[in-house]
Amino acid sequence: MYHATLHLLRMAGLVLCLATLVAAAPARAVTLLRDADIEYALKQLAGPVLRAAGLSPGQVRILVIDDSTLNAFIVDTQHIFIHSGLLTKLDTAAQVQAVIAHEAAHIANGHISRRLGNMRSARTAAGLGMVLAAAAAAAGNGQAAVGLGLGLQSSVMRNFLAHTRAEESSADISSIRYLVRAGIDPQGAIEVQDLFRGQEVLAEARQDPYMRSHPLSRDRLRALKGLVAGASAQAAPDPAANYWFARAKGKLTAFTRAPSWTLRRADESASADIAQIRKAVAYHRQSDLGRALSNIDAAITSRPNDPFLRELKGQILLESRRAADAVKVYSAAARLAPREPLILGGLGRAHLAAGNANDALKTLEAARGRDFSDTRILRDLATAYAKTGQNAMASLVTAERYAVQGRFKDAAIHAKRADGALPRGSGPWQRAQDVLSAAQRAEQR
Repeated sequence: MYHATLHLLRMAGLVLCLATLVAAAPARAVTLLRDADIEYALKQLAGPVLRAAGLSPGQVRILVIDDSTLNAFIVDTQHIFIHSGLLTKLDTAAQVQAVIAHEAAHIANGHISRRLGNMRSARTAAGLGMVLAAAAAAAGNGQAAVGLGLGLQSSVMRNFLAHTRAEESSADISSIRYLVRAGIDPQGAIEVQDLFRGQEVLAEARQDPYMRSHPLSRDRLRALKGLVAGASAQAAPDPAANYWFARAKGKLTAFTRAPSWTLRRADESASADIAQIRKAVAYHRQSDLGRALSNIDAAITSRPNDPFLRELKGQILLESRRAADAVKVYSAAARLAPREPLILGGLGRAHLAAGNANDALKTLEAARGRDFSDTRILRDLATAYAKTGQNAMASLVTAERYAVQGRFKDAAIHAKRADGALPRGSGPWQRAQDVLSAAQRAEQR
């Protein structure tokens, strides 16, 4: 797992999605927690819900924001964001799936699309119509995080994200239908809403962000209970869904809570391998390499074809300065999951640390092709280009990394260097022009 900061910007040629992010306070950092294992687990939980909503699981990503408050929201039709605080507060897979179903209903019912359409015609469109980018923070032991201030007025962002009660009612109706269609107990939706009962009487500053973007009233809660009561009979728990929920929550808390807290509770995990994952993370954070490796090796023995267990072992080895060993383990993980960019990024990073610049370049290019938004990959890719004597490409990728972070002045400096050295009219040269154009528009704003 590693941290990645989010920045909002508008760029031509580097577009990922139209997006805006809520800020609970002016100019605070918004930080993603990136972990291939956790994101895969959430994908497994989301799959049946998204299909029931008529959405493609391959087109909607579930991402975790490093924030202890309780919230979940959408900013476009391709991402659902869940705060880590909410994910760790929930107790069952069905509750997480109820949250996803509700946000999926906002997407399927066109609530964000209509809002974006209205926004584009407003004078504030230039400040809000931006693209999402994730900027990876420096690593160390995996606990450090670097934040970028959004610099956006929180009241404007809350107004953009706030759903009306009519939209909430519509989403409630749709979400219960999706859950029933997917064979998931809709009672989880009531259990989630019970977390927020009493929030309306609090001052806005004391409310969890979910209340500010998802208004809850007694009438709405009563209607939601009626919808659940009128739904089909309760579905049997899904063992696979429960496993992936327990694994995601267990690994998330292992990285975000004190190691001592994790070690006291690890043996209460839903399965032995989840307990071993949690212990491996906790011991690694305590710099106890022997115990960390012993636990992750035990988990791998029980699930030998699980790429994410090997990825975690690779991370432990790499952050313990055993780069050559990390390359071997990351390579095994990449063979099991050749299309997973976060695993490829880890392998490329291990190659760099081991002095294998050419191998790193090949691997990191593959990772970049699958996740352009990860500036940690871009940083490592620029290093690989520099180490292989391709300085113009190193300048280009550095320019793109700064642009994704919203640092347009720095991006323009490196893009100009690349522009003067790359063959005119080539693909990389055109990418440099895109960065320069974006930097010019940012300066004009």
